[in-house]
Amino acid sequence: MAVQILTDSTSYLSEEIRKELDIRVVSLGLSFGNESMKETDIDNESFYQMMAQKGIPTSSQPSVGDLEKEMISGVEKGDQLCCIFMSSEMSGTFSTAQLVKEMVLEKYEDAKIAVIDSKSNCMQLGFSVIQAARTAKAGMSLEKVSQAALENINKSRFLFIPENLDYLRKGGRIGGASALLGNLFKIIPILTVENGKTSVLMKVRTKGNALRAMVDQVVKDISEKGLGEIAVEHINCKQEAKELAKVIKEKLNVNIDIMDIGPVIGLHVGPGTLGIVYYTLKDIR
Repeated sequence: MAVQILTDSTSYLSEEIRKELDIRVVSLGLSFGNESMKETDIDNESFYQMMAQKGIPTSSQPSVGDLEKEMISGVEKGDQLCCIFMSSEMSGTFSTAQLVKEMVLEKYEDAKIAVIDSKSNCMQLGFSVIQAARTAKAGMSLEKVSQAALENINKSRFLFIPENLDYLRKGGRIGGASALLGNLFKIIPILTVENGKTSVLMKVRTKGNALRAMVDQVVKDISEKGLGEIAVEHINCKQEAKELAKVIKEKLNVNIDIMDIGPVIGLHVGPGTLGIVYYTLKDIR
């Protein structure tokens, strides 16, 4: 009896990692007016071109049908299932998954299913999923797999800097006046995710200063807590991501993975966003 891992598309794990660790993904959705699609059915370049032409789309959680199909696929063979989803403060995916879990248990009474709120998204969610999947691959119990996911959440941090505040304003993540003044005076917030919500870690004048301050925070955390893994994430600005990764590598002497942030998160923060996500050996929170 194995433990299978299920997550959602906002983890933005590479196909290589998903295949290596047998991680299954259920997709969130996107809608440009009457045109709807799954996030996993459009590549980033095409999506950001569409957004430039058609404006900011809306996003939606996975359907009940998709979640039920994926859960049943996991338990009908007698396997147990660990489901790790994006923050319940950011999406209804977690809450819907809990309801679907009860639906599945009505059909498969002996099934063992854990549904976990990662309290984040992108690779902060992804690292939690990876740790759970590695634990499952080692043959550990569902309880141990779930524990690995939860422990990683307490050790991880996601810092990111938007190119400007327009997308956050349009998405309701920041007030209109604050966004206008921020853009006017080139005030750049360094954002993070705490308690499942996006929050401001600090505000800095100019993007260059913000990038340096973000790297300083990463170095401080790692010097105090040790380093597990680290990645640079970006929204449609790969060259800048490479330059940021080079700076971090010079300071920490570690290899840095560079990963894309996809449409559902990208539409709320906007192209040009750069982020660093990492987990430490000791708890950050």
